[in-house]
Amino acid sequence: MLKNKSFIGIAFIVLIFGIYAVPKIISRVQNSNVVKADRLDKLSSFSDTDGVLEKIGPAPKFELTNQDGKKITNASYKGKVYVLEFFFTTCPSICPKMNQSMLVLEKKFFGNPNFGIVSITIDPMHDTPAVLKDHAQLIGVKSSNWNFLTGDRQTIFDLANKGFNLYAGENAKVNGGFEHSGMFALIDKNGNIRCRKDEFGNPILYYDGLEKSGVRDIQQDISILLAE
Repeated sequence: MLKNKSFIGIAFIVLIFGIYAVPKIISRVQNSNVVKADRLDKLSSFSDTDGVLEKIGPAPKFELTNQDGKKITNASYKGKVYVLEFFFTTCPSICPKMNQSMLVLEKKFFGNPNFGIVSITIDPMHDTPAVLKDHAQLIGVKSSNWNFLTGDRQTIFDLANKGFNLYAGENAKVNGGFEHSGMFALIDKNGNIRCRKDEFGNPILYYDGLEKSGVRDIQQDISILLAE
């Protein structure tokens, strides 16, 4: 008799559970959310930026010569959102990847007059305007707002290391003879360095030009700045 009562009680609990839970399970399967618990649902909606980017401060001023022999300054980009990098044309390691990342950005915002790119060589002795022009053609640059810049060697190294705090240096022991950061700086229409925060709420300062995630993030943030 007790066994029968226990069986009836268990059956009743299973029935109630089925009435409550089965429709929810079916709904999750139909919406391809069967593997998402409430916590995962919250994580999946997490965004690295809430649309407000940190203002780090004014970008350093510069005056250099582009691939067409024209003087280009930071004022040339007033009213434009632009991405800046340091590189050199004979780089055998990270520069080709950085070039490809910049090409992704160029393609994404091609035709927008308010977006530009600045690529500054850290090997100005070799990278003359003519060499930079050939390099731009070689990698397939199409935008008139992408300037490849050269100039005085020490001025460029100071701009990288003291101005932007993006490391650049000469090292005879490495392939190519130079070392430099693979990071991209993002500058807004008013000439300020901008960035998103990391998961801990700290400004990231610069974007990784070697990783797909970095290119994805900077694309999103360029769009935010263009809309400001």
